[in-house]
Amino acid sequence: MSKKTTIAVIGCGRIANGAHFPAFSRMKNLRVKYACDLIEEKAKRACADYPFIEQAITDYHIALADEEVEAVYVLTPNYAHYTVTMDALRAGKHVFCEKPVTVNYALSCEMAEEAQKRGLILNIGVCNRYQASVVKLAEMYKEGVFGNLYHVYCSFRSFRSIPGLGGDFTTKSQSGGGVLIDWGVHFLDLILYILGGVKLKTVTCDTYCEMAKDMKAYRYETMWAEDTANIENGTNDVDDFVTGYIRTDKASISFNGAWAQNIKQNEMFIDFLGDKCGARLTYCGKFELYDAKTLETIKPEYDIPDMYQCESEAFIESVNTGVKNRSNIADVLESAKLLDALYASADRRAEIAL
Repeated sequence: MSKKTTIAVIGCGRIANGAHFPAFSRMKNLRVKYACDLIEEKAKRACADYPFIEQAITDYHIALADEEVEAVYVLTPNYAHYTVTMDALRAGKHVFCEKPVTVNYALSCEMAEEAQKRGLILNIGVCNRYQASVVKLAEMYKEGVFGNLYHVYCSFRSFRSIPGLGGDFTTKSQSGGGVLIDWGVHFLDLILYILGGVKLKTVTCDTYCEMAKDMKAYRYETMWAEDTANIENGTNDVDDFVTGYIRTDKASISFNGAWAQNIKQNEMFIDFLGDKCGARLTYCGKFELYDAKTLETIKPEYDIPDMYQCESEAFIESVNTGVKNRSNIADVLESAKLLDALYASADRRAEIAL
C-alpha cells in the first residue's frame, strides 16, 4: 500500500466543503488529520460530514506543531492567506493556498520567497489549469491550431448576484477586491496559462461599485454566501463590475465582469480568436471550434475529470517528489501581478505599463 500524506485543512467554509473535501474523499493516498476553523461548529461539522477527517480544532498552530503533518491547505478568507501560509512555511510545512495568492502582489512575492528559501512546495488554487478543456486548448495553442491567436475576450457576468453583501466578500480590507479578484482571477489566469510564458506589457481597467451603493435598497433573486451578509451594518466598497484591456507580447486580452448587472443574463465564456481557427470555451465546461477553411463548427467529445481532485493529486505528488508543477506559486505570480496592475489602473484611471 502506498504511503499516505498527512495534511491539515485550515478554513472549513464553502470552498472546503464544496470542492476540496469531496475531492479528498476520492483520494486514497491522503490522510486528513485536522480540520481547523475559528468557528468550532464549522470544524466539527466537517468531521461529521466527512468521517475521514480525524480531528476538529480551532487553533491552526496545533496542526503546525504536529510533526506528522506534512502539508497544509489554506482555505481561509483572502486576507488571512498571507499570515497562515507564512506561519505554515516557517513551521516547515508544504502549503496549498486557495486563490488569490493574497490581497496584493508584494505579499504574494514574499510568500514565494519564503517557500523558495525553505525549499518547500507552495501551490495556489488556480484549479482551471487542471480543467480538461483548458489543458486541451493549451496543447492546441502550442501546436499552432489557432494560427496567429491575436485576441482573447472573456465575459464573467451575472444578474444581481453580489455574494454575502456587507460581509467579507464586499469588504476590501478582507477580500482585496470584488468581482475581479473573485471571478476574474480564474478567467485571466487560465488565459495566461493557455498563452504560456506570456509577458504583460500594458493594462487599462475601470471598476464600478454601482448595484448596491444603498445596501438596504439592493434587490436580488439569489445571493450566494448569504449567511455571511451584513446588510444592516456591513461594508460594500469593492467592484461589482469591471472592464479592461491587456496588451501582451502575444495576444491582446479584453474582458467584462459583473457580480451584478441590470441585464438578466449569465455569460461565462472565453473566446480565442485566431486567423486559422477560433474557439469559445464555456467556463468550467467544454469548447467549440470554428474552422476558417471549412467554416465548420467542431464539438470535440472528451471527459472532464474533477479539476479539484486533479490539482490536489498534483500537489501531493509535488510534496512527495519535490518537483514543482503548473500551479506552483512561481508560475502564478504573473497572474497576481496582473490583478494588482488592473486595480492600480482603475484607481488612477490611467493605462499602466508593466
